[in-house]
Amino acid sequence: MDGQPRPEGLHCLVTGASGYIGGRLVPELLEAGHRVRCLARSPGKLRDHPWADQAETVRGDVTDADGVAAALRGIDVAYYLVHALGSGSGFEDTDRRAARIFAEQAHAAGVRRIVYLGGLTPRGVPEAELSPHLRSRAEVGRIFLDGPVPATVLRAAVVIGSGSASFEMLRYLTERLPVMVTPGWVRTRVQPIGVRDVLRYLAGSAGMPADVNRAFDIGGPDVLTYQEMMQRYAAVAGLRRRIVVPVPVLTPKLSSLWVGLVTPVPAGLARPLTESLRHEVVCHEHDIARHVPDLPGRPLPFDEALALALRRVRQAQVATRWSSASVPGAPSDPLPTDPDWAGGSLYQDERQATVDAPRQALWRVIEGIGGDNGWYSFPLAWAVRGWLDRFAGGVGLRRGRRDAQHLRVGEALDFWRVEEIEPGRLLRLRAEMRLPGLAWLEMHAETDEAGRTRYRQRALFHPRGLLGHAYWWAVSPFHSVVFGGMARNITRAAAKAVDAQEHTGRIQQAGRARSRR
Repeated sequence: MDGQPRPEGLHCLVTGASGYIGGRLVPELLEAGHRVRCLARSPGKLRDHPWADQAETVRGDVTDADGVAAALRGIDVAYYLVHALGSGSGFEDTDRRAARIFAEQAHAAGVRRIVYLGGLTPRGVPEAELSPHLRSRAEVGRIFLDGPVPATVLRAAVVIGSGSASFEMLRYLTERLPVMVTPGWVRTRVQPIGVRDVLRYLAGSAGMPADVNRAFDIGGPDVLTYQEMMQRYAAVAGLRRRIVVPVPVLTPKLSSLWVGLVTPVPAGLARPLTESLRHEVVCHEHDIARHVPDLPGRPLPFDEALALALRRVRQAQVATRWSSASVPGAPSDPLPTDPDWAGGSLYQDERQATVDAPRQALWRVIEGIGGDNGWYSFPLAWAVRGWLDRFAGGVGLRRGRRDAQHLRVGEALDFWRVEEIEPGRLLRLRAEMRLPGLAWLEMHAETDEAGRTRYRQRALFHPRGLLGHAYWWAVSPFHSVVFGGMARNITRAAAKAVDAQEHTGRIQQAGRARSRR
């Protein structure tokens, strides 16, 4: 940073801390010796992160001036990591309004610097020809650079890291389709960057001199077409070379539907990603190195960033995923049993069973539900529901889970979102599938009056309008199969796990006895 010592002890605000980049930036800033405050609409979503007890969290929304003003009080550096990616019409107005509020309130609070992560825009392409999301990112960057607070605007193209939307799109397209007919954008040149380098540039930007107010292109050392990226992924993952046949007739909308069907990334999120690949996005300068010097071997080459991301996935060490952020438009109404619920019709399906296993064994099955572990009932029914949700433009069933054994409040679990966890007792999920109403699924591990382990399961549905009521009665005949089967199979799985553990213990004990003879 121009030979200056690395600053420590700054007070940093991170917006978007529940998202993919924000959730990884917070521990980087803490490790650098900074104090961190997070602005979140739902602070509870951050409570299970490993760094939660080291950072302050305040409730607020970037479109609320008063909330932003309170969050920026006493802040030195403010990170703006909020995007409307995947949201519906009107997102450009929302982005514009939120950025202006943030810039104005940062100035009023005496903030020294705003750091914003935006998208790399193609040179020489009129702004009107850019995709709406890329155009909005460019506008937000301009608002900060034209504002009264010095700003650092980092512009990146494809971010490669375990759990990133770009990485998962690349990963699933390559792994699932050895032969593919692809849109013309697979021949577009892009300059990907590893998430570790994005975080390094973001954290390092906190110490830029006060006279720096500009945008920086950030990218890795490799410039590749998307087709080359897929072939390089296949090589790193040990797969056969892929046969790729580009065709020019696939529109961005059709491309996003194609990506949504093949990968866990829903069409609504895939569209802005694919639209950004219509034009070449290559860095035209590397001036960021003047302020955040490159380390040996950094930025990471594409193959190394891929290998690192793959290793994290295979070792189940994914810190955050693209699905960490809430789906725009997803329900946030209170649970029908909460005091502030507005009331109305409520349908319930409640089941319970005694379990021949300790409560902790039952809890391990409950917390491990979903993803590759499945839903313990009628897999075809769950798969069909996932496909129907995909065709309706929803997230579908393939978002999976970040970790095979442990869950956090706020993270995605297939087409659910973890709303509440009481370790060893309760898992509550809120549906994010397309529904004519609101839905929750609760799973409880309890001890009854006789000291036996009891499993209790409750599905709740709050219908919207006549269609919502019709939906509940249309699917209710299947509840005994889906929900009843789930209750039976979860209790059986807990009992089997105990039996298997006891069997293993007996074998090990016998082996030790033989070794002593």
